[in-house]
Amino acid sequence: MKKAVIIICILLFIGAIGWGAYSLFGSDQTGNESDKDKDSEMSEEDKAEAAKLQEDREEIKGVITEKDLETFEAEGLNPFGEEKTISELTDAAYQEYIHGMSHQKVKAEKKWGFYEIHPQRVQWLLNGLDQVDLKHENTYQDILAKWKNGNFSTADDDHNVIWNIQGGTVGKATGILSPEEEQEYVESEND
Repeated sequence: MKKAVIIICILLFIGAIGWGAYSLFGSDQTGNESDKDKDSEMSEEDKAEAAKLQEDREEIKGVITEKDLETFEAEGLNPFGEEKTISELTDAAYQEYIHGMSHQKVKAEKKWGFYEIHPQRVQWLLNGLDQVDLKHENTYQDILAKWKNGNFSTADDDHNVIWNIQGGTVGKATGILSPEEEQEYVESEND
């Protein structure tokens, strides 16, 4: 009887440790489920803005030229060709722009949206971080600072961070495109 009680106590102890680990790290393989659930909660205003940005995406996708950027500036538009000013940037806008630009560099089963990475776009977004307060400001800062310096070695991880914040379910990045694959992707998005 004494042995049975000891065995039951040991099993309960092991079960409690397992449950604690599961609760702490979440149930997915990356350990991000808890964070993903928290982060993917968007206000109705953010959801509406994200939907509007996604609708506008088709008009401004593809390769960006210096002439395009000059035209945007002359027309009072931002480097993404939209009327949104730097002081109007929101979490949804940063997620849309960073996510769309990351598609140029990453392998993924599905990709929705594309904005060519351009130094002027990256710098504009970095400048915006000094003017607005955002929930995920540090995340955007980390990604954009790397990109400003030409470091895209973790673009797949950068994509997936934003993808997780947005509550992504399809299209997780699985690697980095080779220069040839990247060129092919950019050209295909410019058609």
